[in-house]
Amino acid sequence: MIDDTELLTRAAALVAAYTAAKRTIATAESCTGGLVAGLLTAVPGSSAAVERGFVTYSNAAKAEAIGVPMDWIRQHGAVSEPVARAMAEGALAASRADVAVAITGIAGPGGGSAEKPVGLVHFGLALRDGGVRHLERRYGDRGRAGIRRAAVADALGLLEEALGP
Repeated sequence: MIDDTELLTRAAALVAAYTAAKRTIATAESCTGGLVAGLLTAVPGSSAAVERGFVTYSNAAKAEAIGVPMDWIRQHGAVSEPVARAMAEGALAASRADVAVAITGIAGPGGGSAEKPVGLVHFGLALRDGGVRHLERRYGDRGRAGIRRAAVADALGLLEEALGP
């Protein structure tokens, strides 16, 4: 769990907004290991807004739990736009949620390459009423905790945007 007043405040506002809109959230998390779901569910009353979360840290989990095609993982890598989109769509399909956010990235300290450096994170956002959005961030090597915190903040931002104006 992230002990961060700013993020907890945003999470509380999100839970209130989704509850008021009668919409629910699912998460599919790899490099954040459930931090988004943990942050949202730290808010009292979050069961009205959080439908479920998937921690799909391994490639097998991505395929088995939320239906990411292993061919895509082999072809593009687990940290890629196609996989992030498939994670969001898969979380939506495997849940009753209205919105699903997905996160896959390289939090380090190892695991990076010239093409996919530490700090690269791909996000997917799928909406039950249609549409899948992708966001790519290159945070740089700001340490594992810094990358994961930044990814959680951006996932909250996607969920905020999904509610509309």
